[in-house]
Amino acid sequence: MKTYRAVMLTRKGGPEVLETVELPLKEPRRGEVRVRVLATGAGGTDILMRHGGYIYAPRMPFVPGYEAIGEVEALGKGVTSLKIGQRVAALLVHGGYAEKLVRPAKIFVPVPDGLDDGAAVALILNYATAYQAIHRIAHVQSGARVLVTGASGGVGSALLELLPLAGASAIGAAASRHHDFIRALGATPIEGRSGRLDRAVRAVCPEGVDAAFDALGGRALAQCRRATKRGGIVVGYGFSGVAGNQGLAFLRMMATLMLICPLTGRRGAFYGITALYRRDPKPFLEDLPKLFSLLAEGKLKPRIAARLPLLAARQAAEMLEAGGVEGKIVNLASVT
Repeated sequence: MKTYRAVMLTRKGGPEVLETVELPLKEPRRGEVRVRVLATGAGGTDILMRHGGYIYAPRMPFVPGYEAIGEVEALGKGVTSLKIGQRVAALLVHGGYAEKLVRPAKIFVPVPDGLDDGAAVALILNYATAYQAIHRIAHVQSGARVLVTGASGGVGSALLELLPLAGASAIGAAASRHHDFIRALGATPIEGRSGRLDRAVRAVCPEGVDAAFDALGGRALAQCRRATKRGGIVVGYGFSGVAGNQGLAFLRMMATLMLICPLTGRRGAFYGITALYRRDPKPFLEDLPKLFSLLAEGKLKPRIAARLPLLAARQAAEMLEAGGVEGKIVNLASVT
C-alpha cells in the first residue's frame, strides 16, 4: 500500500503532541483532486486547536495546517476545472501539514506562475483575513486612520501592508522591540503590551481613529473602543492576548462588540474568516485572486519570519508559543 507522511495532532497539549505518522494514500473520488502539498503555514489558530479551543477543528486525532499551496497530481471523475501539474491554493482549516491531501476541486484557487510558494501561502489565511476585514467588514475609506493591535504578527503585518493600498494610514500597536519592523511597513508604532492603548493612540491621533482591528481581546478590545472616535468601528478577530477560558473570552468579546460599542456610539463587528467561508465561500474565492495579483505586481511583500521544512509543525509551534515572531512562519516542501 502506498503511503505518505503527515503531522498528526493526537491530543490536547503543547507542541510535543504533534507526531509525524504514515497514512494510506487515497485516490480522489468524483469531484475531488489529490494535491502534493508544497507549502502550509503556522498561525494562532494552531495553538487554539491544540488546546481544544477552536470550534471549527475536527475531533482529534487530525492533521493540522490551515492553508496550503500544492500541485494537482490526480483528478477524480468529473473534474474539468483543474489539470494535472497545476499549482493551486486552498483554505483548509486542517490538513496542510501533510505531503498529500484530497479535497473537493471547487475549493482550490489557481496560483499564478512565478509566485514564491512561501509568499503565496502567506496570503491564504493572513492576508485574506486582513483584506476581508478591511473591505468587507469595516469598509475602510481613503483617508482613514486605523489602529492595528498585534501589529507585528501575521495578520497584523498584513493589515499594515494592505491599509495604505486602501488609502488609509495605520497605527501599529506592538512591543517596543518590534517598532522598527512596524515603521518599515509604513505605520506609526505605539507600545502594545504595557500602558493603555487608548492613551497611546490619542497621543498621536487626538481625535481618535476611524477604525480599530483587534487580535488580542480582553482589556485590549475595551481600549480599542476608547481609542476609536464616535461613529467609527471596532473589529475583533481574535483573543490571543487572553489567557485561560477561551470560550469565556469569546463571550466577553462579543458583548463588547455587540453591546458596549453601540451603546457608546461606535460600531462593533466580529470577523472570522472561516465563519464567513463556511457561510459563503464566494467572497474568499473572489478575494484570493486579487491578493495573488497584488503579489505578482510587487505591491505586497509578505514578511516571512521563518521558512521551515514542510512537516516541521512542532518547530513552528514552538516558535509561535515563544512569541516575538514578526510576520508569517511558513513550512515548505522545498526546505530540507
